[in-house]
Amino acid sequence: MEKVIIFDTTLRDGEQAPGASLTSQQKLEVAYQLEKLGVDVIEAGFPIASPDDFKAVEAVAKNIKKSIVCGLARCLKDDIEAVHSSLKKAKQKRIHIFLATSKIHLKYKFRKAENEILELARSATKLARNYCGDIEFSPEDATRTERNFLFKVIEAAINEGAKTINIPDTVGYSYPQEIYSLIADILNNVPNINKAIISIHCHNDLGQATANSLSGILAGVRQVHCTINGLGERAGNASLEEVVMAISTRKDVFKNITTSINTKEIYRTSRLVSTLTGFVVPPNKAIVGKNAFRHEAGIHQDAVIKKRTTYEIMDPKDIGMGASELVLGKHSGRHALFARLKDLGFKLGDEKVNEIFKRFKKLADKKKEIFDDDLIALVEEETSQRKKIYELVSLQVTTGTDIAPDALVKIKHKRRAYQAKSTGDGPVDACYKAIDKITKIKAKLLNYKLEAVTKGKDAQGLVRVELKAKGKTAFGRGASTDILEASVKAYLDALNRIDS
Repeated sequence: MEKVIIFDTTLRDGEQAPGASLTSQQKLEVAYQLEKLGVDVIEAGFPIASPDDFKAVEAVAKNIKKSIVCGLARCLKDDIEAVHSSLKKAKQKRIHIFLATSKIHLKYKFRKAENEILELARSATKLARNYCGDIEFSPEDATRTERNFLFKVIEAAINEGAKTINIPDTVGYSYPQEIYSLIADILNNVPNINKAIISIHCHNDLGQATANSLSGILAGVRQVHCTINGLGERAGNASLEEVVMAISTRKDVFKNITTSINTKEIYRTSRLVSTLTGFVVPPNKAIVGKNAFRHEAGIHQDAVIKKRTTYEIMDPKDIGMGASELVLGKHSGRHALFARLKDLGFKLGDEKVNEIFKRFKKLADKKKEIFDDDLIALVEEETSQRKKIYELVSLQVTTGTDIAPDALVKIKHKRRAYQAKSTGDGPVDACYKAIDKITKIKAKLLNYKLEAVTKGKDAQGLVRVELKAKGKTAFGRGASTDILEASVKAYLDALNRIDS
């Protein structure tokens, strides 16, 4: 098996995402989790950038034992010495130096000729090599660099002791076939390339970071720069979880390729980085997004119930996420509802499930997602009404700050529909008085209680009432996303108990 080294730059390039700054203590917390995840190299920061960044790299170097701790430096004496000083207590350390090589950078950023850049690459690598035996060299903007010049720079860096050559797609400009061609050309045109490991560092400006990284691996790359959740400058970097799980899932493509990542720690690491940076993981994010292993479409749910792998190419347990989830919503089918009711402990016949399914579909049209508490309320409401003497057909209420509440309620009784109109002290009172007109029952409301079944603006309201009529006292309950509808259902539920 050939190992692909996972070089995590969440604490350096990832933290450069605007708004994602971490304190030195937070960086150390993430570093501990990255070590637990099994990351081979942790790029802890850019020591020359600020005193706190130096402190962060120093703290990570002192406390991390299993992973190589790396610091970034430009090809400048002060930068390299800052990295050297920050890594003094590291058990395993690496100095990562970078130097722009593309014509656009040479012309507008450096204003230097190619021979000057070549000499700078040599001298900086040599200086870094005097401080550390593990040097990584990156020709910045490599994918937009003229290839013959790129080959010369790489050869010079290796001659001066660089053990890893990292190829950055700094602005996310490239695409998979181009990356494959570039890596192949480097392997074929740099005479001493066998003395170094080829690495790749891809940005996601065109949404190709993961694809480009994987293409690089197929071409011969054996180290990948990546970040947790794809965090990073602008559109971000190649996502660690995507690269690792692609290798793990597509063994038919990545034959004899492995990583040291403990995939069961992926989800936990993702949550930690999201919490500390404040960058929320999009629900549709591959691997670690909230919806990555959730299914709502009825056809999909039915298939997943029968065989998980019909619509899941990975097991969520493999990344430490737990079981996949069937999300109940308007696209869900009968099988998913039945499975969830069974999980909740309800033993219902087909006829009762069919009735609940009809009510479920009506509720799903009003809510984006149906929660377990919603289902429990539906079941209890359905099963509590043993004899539906009175059943709500519709209601219409007019109310406002300077308007007397006016309610029009329509009820089905013995297969016939009746309606009545009434005013009241409030919209609920108006509805109840209209019901009394239809039923001819003089009921006294002893107690009324409203509570939310679930969270959110579209949460169901659960109303519980206590009525006294015909010498009997009865409790009733009703649930709906509409509070007035829930109130009427609860009132009718109590009346049905009194008349049953």
